[in-house]
Amino acid sequence: MRARSPHWVNSTVLVEALHRYEQNRLPRSMRLWVETMLDLDPSEPVQPLLPRQPHP
Repeated sequence: MRARSPHWVNSTVLVEALHRYEQNRLPRSMRLWVETMLDLDPSEPVQPLLPRQPHP
């Protein structure tokens, strides 16, 4: 059976996945997907992937 991959990603879902990746809270399959999609080296320390929002 061929592995499924998304054809598109909702931006809200992607941002949540990136936040969870930074916090090391993603399941392995999603972590691997983010690393592949963004060409991240899993052996390097996690760098912030999203700009930080200034507090109002």
